[in-house]
Formats: sequence, structure tokens, C-alpha cells
Amino acid sequence: MVTIKKHSGIYTLTTKQTVNVPITEAWDFFSSPQNLEKITPEEMGFTITSEVDKKAYEGQIITYRVGILPGIKQNWVTEITTVKKNVFFIDEQRFGPYKMWHHEHWFEELPNGKTLMSDKISYKLPFGFLGTIAQKLFIKKQLTTIFEHRFKTLEDFFNEK
Repeated sequence: MVTIKKHSGIYTLTTKQTVNVPITEAWDFFSSPQNLEKITPEEMGFTITSEVDKKAYEGQIITYRVGILPGIKQNWVTEITTVKKNVFFIDEQRFGPYKMWHHEHWFEELPNGKTLMSDKISYKLPFGFLGTIAQKLFIKKQLTTIFEHRFKTLEDFFNEK
């Protein structure tokens, strides 16, 4: 389930999902930047434009090209700022469509070899009140759709084994 709340001029999106794999397998999948393309809706035209031949590490810069609106693509640059293996990692936007983007990826080992994955994204939109209108008109829906797609894709990938 995806929730988005507004506070102090920023929005926070949260989502959780349990997958039927050990934490080490979940970590291995999510700490590989190239797997992001596999869980992003195809219609976004998401492509990684930098070399990502290593697992996530602190200081890693990853560049993307992504469709932010139909027919409009934008470059997006993120940095992996913090990594604690099998626990969490954080990516932050350096350049891109948001005024601020801080994405925490958390992993918790559960009984029976399962893993709880949690995402917390704090973001701020540019353009003041126009950004607020954009949030209401399409950004909230777009982010919800992305994470619902991701949820289903991960269910199919991890839980249908």
C-alpha cells in the first residue's frame, strides 16, 4: 500500500512489501542499480545512462533518462549517500525533476526466510503553488502508479516461485 502525506512543505511517500526470499537475496536485487529498470513501468521510458557495473556504494552517481510526462523526458542524477549492507541504503537526487528527493530503502529479516522491504521517499516539488497543483493533478497519481507497478512486479518475481 502506498501512502503520501504532506508536512512542512514536503511530501512523504511510504510503502512496504514482504517478499518470500531471504534478506541477502532481496538486498542483492535492490542494491544492483540496473534492476531499477526491471521494476519501473515501461511507459516511463526509464533508462540508466551511466555505467552501473557495481552494487550500490556510498558516493555512487547514477544517471537516468525518464519520462516525467507523456512525450517529455528528463535527465535525472542521483547519488547513493548511505549504505549499510542488508539493512538500508539512501539515494538522493542531485539534478532532476524534483526540488528535493530523498529515498530510503529499508530491509528487515522476517521469520521463515522472508524479507520486509520499506520505502520512504521525502520529496519537494519546484514552482511553489504550481507544484502543489501538479501534485494534486498528476504527480501523486504517477508516483502511486509507479509503486503499485513495482509491487506487482516484485510479487510476480519473488513470490510466484
